[in-house]
Amino acid sequence: MMRKLMNSFVVGALMALFTSAASAVPMSYVEGTHYFPTAQKLATSDDNVIEVVEMFSYTCPHCFRLEPAIDEWKQSLPDNVTFTKVPAIFRDSWLELAKVYYAAEATGDLELLHPKLFSAIHVDKRRLNTEEQLLDFVEEQGVDRESFAKMMNSFTVQSKVKKALVMSQTSGITGVPSIIVNGEFRTDASSAGSTEDLFLVVDKLIEQTK
Repeated sequence: MMRKLMNSFVVGALMALFTSAASAVPMSYVEGTHYFPTAQKLATSDDNVIEVVEMFSYTCPHCFRLEPAIDEWKQSLPDNVTFTKVPAIFRDSWLELAKVYYAAEATGDLELLHPKLFSAIHVDKRRLNTEEQLLDFVEEQGVDRESFAKMMNSFTVQSKVKKALVMSQTSGITGVPSIIVNGEFRTDASSAGSTEDLFLVVDKLIEQTK
């Protein structure tokens, strides 16, 4: 009886040891499962840096919830890695939101408007789909309506919106938020396994791009 108890104890201890050891081994992220090549190689602006792009939409609740984690994670990026957001455009209403994003970037109002726009849509449940609705919102935040409207329809903003549209169509992403690394690979939380895994996958892709 005592021998059986001892054997059971040893087996249990070994199983616990192996389980602990297995959990300590970093997960292996696999191309085709946790991340994918972009549908075509996307142009990057500087060969000396690694460009990380988050494709997002203000209407996306997952993008809204990811914001705090993104803000924290990007602080740890190496000096040779840049991080930018690109508004995905899959619907007509997303086009207007993309114009607001780039107009705010151009006028220096992005830090003010970006979190408030997310909050207005997902917390206050406001419908902000048309240019007029968005300009009403911008004006409420103390931004000059006329100047902002001109910027929304400027050549500079229209050019950036066109690039965002092309990236949405040619990157191969199927939803947002998605992260693209150096124009070559794309991933998202669903493919990676979780939000935590998403950042680990992106870190891996950055490391293998160096």
